[in-house]
Amino acid sequence: MRPVLLLLLPLLAAVVVSAEPKVPAVYVFGDSTADVGNNNYLPGDDAKANFPHYGIDFPHQRPTGRFSNGYNGVDFMAIHMGFRRSPPPYLSIVNKTHTPILRGLRGVNFASGGSGILDTTGSTITMTKQVQDFAALTSNIVSHTNASRMNYLLSRSVFLISSGGNDVFAFLFATNSSPSAAETQQFYDAMVANYSIHLKALYDLGARKFALIDVPPIGCCPYSRSQHPLGACIDGLNDLAKGVNDRIKLLLANLSSKLDGVRYTIGSSYNFVLSMIADPAGVGLQDVKSACCGGGKLGAEAGCSPNTTYCGNRSQYLFWDRIHPTHATSARAGLAFYGGSLEFAAPINLKQLVEE
Repeated sequence: MRPVLLLLLPLLAAVVVSAEPKVPAVYVFGDSTADVGNNNYLPGDDAKANFPHYGIDFPHQRPTGRFSNGYNGVDFMAIHMGFRRSPPPYLSIVNKTHTPILRGLRGVNFASGGSGILDTTGSTITMTKQVQDFAALTSNIVSHTNASRMNYLLSRSVFLISSGGNDVFAFLFATNSSPSAAETQQFYDAMVANYSIHLKALYDLGARKFALIDVPPIGCCPYSRSQHPLGACIDGLNDLAKGVNDRIKLLLANLSSKLDGVRYTIGSSYNFVLSMIADPAGVGLQDVKSACCGGGKLGAEAGCSPNTTYCGNRSQYLFWDRIHPTHATSARAGLAFYGGSLEFAAPINLKQLVEE
């Protein structure tokens, strides 16, 4: 059991909303680890979670489009920053202007399940489109305030990005799980180049404080384990995830030295999830391999749906469905990223970023 998690656990019960948010706003970009309902507004059934048993532990047992039984990690990070939870999905408020939150002055969530750093990943709202939607929002903000006030607001706000796992899955699938060294290097180069483009675009729009969440060890999620004869982690997926993470760390260090005013934190979902798997009993978990909601081997051969079963002891499961964490796991992760040690958030944690 790592001491930092022991120190964090007693604080979980004390997650309360501050009287006033600690930053003007939080703007969220990414994939299903951050989506709070944008995909509900897209046609078709791809990458959606707006049906039972999703949301069974959300207030009023309401499926919102979060890929969770309750809140996701973004919700808990927003709570620690003084907000009620994640800001609303962009597609739920676009063109609405009757309150500050609907004008984007308190933040907006642009994340879309199924998307990636690469625009070729998935068929939902690409990262490029998410950034373009933010640009449209800034025009809306200017129409209700002025450029000087907007620039100040954005420079003090937090820009949270959680993405990359879908790119890794897609790359390994495209190469039949056996990419060559040259193909792997090309993938890493494309990830870094595109991540850099997105970050610079946000910087040019006024972002200065970045909170990135790295790629988790997706080779250990129930879906990946179900593909292994013994239910073990898929090392190839984890190696690719770590390779992406290592390069994004270097990218951020480089960009922060070149772009004036940039401050950042990288929350390590990779280290966090592995620490939970290494000592489940130490953090009160009984199952770190299976999906709470699903069917078949490890609950991962069938996705979570109204027709599948779900566990009663959800707080004792690491995973809610075959890919995503439970509400309880997200609560622990949010606190580790916000106030944890360098193992879980570096070069500073989110709390330090907020207070700068």
